[in-house]
Amino acid sequence: MRPLLARLLRMLKLDPKRLMLGVVLVPIAGIMLAGCASSASDAAKAGGAVGDQNGTTTGQCVALEGAANGITSTTGLQSGDCSKLSKGSAAQKDVAALAQHVGQNRIAINLVWTLITGYLVMFMQAGFALVETGFTRAKSAAHTMMMNFMVYGLGMLGYFIAGFAFQFGGVGAVGSLGGTPGFTSSGEAYLPWQFGTGHPIGIFGTNGFFLAGTTYDVGIAVLFLFQMVFMDTAATIPTGAMAERWKFASFAVFGFFCSTLTYPIFGNWAWGGGWLARLGIDHGLGNGYADFAGSGVVHSVGGWMGLAGAMVLGPRIGKYNKDGSPNSIPGHNFTLAITGCFILAFGWFGFNPGSTLGASGGGLLRIGIIAVNTMLAGAAGSLASMLYMWIRTGKPDGAMTANGLLAGLVAITAPSGFVSPPLAVVIGAIAGVIVCVAIWFFDWVAKVDDPVGAISVHGVCGAWGVLSVGLFADGQGWYGGWNGIAGHGVTGILYNPGIGRGQMVAQAIGVAANFLYVFPLTYVFFKVCDKVFGIRTAPAAEIGGLDIPEIGMVAYPADWEGPEPAEREVIPEQPTFRTPPAPTPAPA
Repeated sequence: MRPLLARLLRMLKLDPKRLMLGVVLVPIAGIMLAGCASSASDAAKAGGAVGDQNGTTTGQCVALEGAANGITSTTGLQSGDCSKLSKGSAAQKDVAALAQHVGQNRIAINLVWTLITGYLVMFMQAGFALVETGFTRAKSAAHTMMMNFMVYGLGMLGYFIAGFAFQFGGVGAVGSLGGTPGFTSSGEAYLPWQFGTGHPIGIFGTNGFFLAGTTYDVGIAVLFLFQMVFMDTAATIPTGAMAERWKFASFAVFGFFCSTLTYPIFGNWAWGGGWLARLGIDHGLGNGYADFAGSGVVHSVGGWMGLAGAMVLGPRIGKYNKDGSPNSIPGHNFTLAITGCFILAFGWFGFNPGSTLGASGGGLLRIGIIAVNTMLAGAAGSLASMLYMWIRTGKPDGAMTANGLLAGLVAITAPSGFVSPPLAVVIGAIAGVIVCVAIWFFDWVAKVDDPVGAISVHGVCGAWGVLSVGLFADGQGWYGGWNGIAGHGVTGILYNPGIGRGQMVAQAIGVAANFLYVFPLTYVFFKVCDKVFGIRTAPAAEIGGLDIPEIGMVAYPADWEGPEPAEREVIPEQPTFRTPPAPTPAPA
């Protein structure tokens, strides 16, 4: 099919790269025009009520009444309390005014906390760039850095256009952010069949395209920023698993695919009010699927996308011998990789504690425990990996130790809000061993070439983190009623076998749904792209390095020998202009 397509393109005198760019830009332009029209229509239907655009009503007493049944906090206010106070005696009016100030300050704390932690997660992009570049070869360093750089912009725009709406368009009120009046649960789309469950099956949201219409709101804007950087974390994971042989143009297409479809849909099921979140309410399975900060929603999604892409791409040239045994292809800069790990560990203090979406009310003061759990699990993961490799090989493998840190952080991401510090150490240590075994498995058994170990760190250890909730959650993390279950916090088998068994079933369903949705969809996507325009670079480009063929520049110009002399452009000699010397003075 590809030779026929190439001949057709030559007949029409079309550049394949420009055609690929058109394939991406034309649908985006159409979606943008349709979205703008839809947003204008939504605003008109709402009669001009498009949320708190100027930031003056969010957090007021009346707004807090509306958030009393929100997802992450309760207020203690009943409907009509504020209006009664504002129309009462002078003392009652003073109480109403005080309630206005207290309410706005409380919500302001939550908004600022969520923004700051979102900024920390955004900085993790630099960490991923350094880790992946350091663990790969110098000849493709600019290509690897460019993918990590542009996935931020490509992913953000895709998520802004449609991804955020698909994920959170039916979530309803988020109490800790002021009630988010632009979101309603009626915005969720459901399957037309219930498959004998007796309950509707929510699959994606339908409100919030372009953050316009009813979602032009201060609280929703904060939620968008925080969730966008989470999406971007998932999107950047495959750039490590597919490094050193992925066409940059194909990567650009993937950036939109991931941010508008793959990540948001599963994110809706887990965090946006979809069917996984309702396993507790509808089927009595604990608190429903519980993934506090995204071991599954973010990391496993990214890992399984990377697995699909690496399988379609195939291994790097020279990775495997004729007998199938793998060769080690070390990265070029361990210092870059370790620096990136430190940046990621720092950013994780935003990733996990920030997922409370606030610091005031509804048990959100657990942010301190969540932060401690995060750092302990990372430390335990790195120590466990180091000891495992030291015992197995006689040396404390630096690359594996670094991946052990990341594995511990990935694993604690789901249970960080639900477990105690000692169990965080256990979860991280187990992840540190799992990642060593998983990297060996993909190298030697599955024959999947993953240059940086991203599939093992994020996909496998992310799944372990989700399952660990069903084992070790202690019931203390309830956050105003996780997934609408107000009777108890998220509880694992270790603390309450009765509730814990249901919780473990919900976690296992989530892990299975994650893989069965993300991997086949992404595999088919890459197969189609490969048939249409190819996703792997030419062998000569891969051997020589992707920097010049794909990016047009090199990461380390001082070390680049350049093309062969016959291929170098001849630059004519330029005239040199010098200031003439001062005349020598005549002798006296």
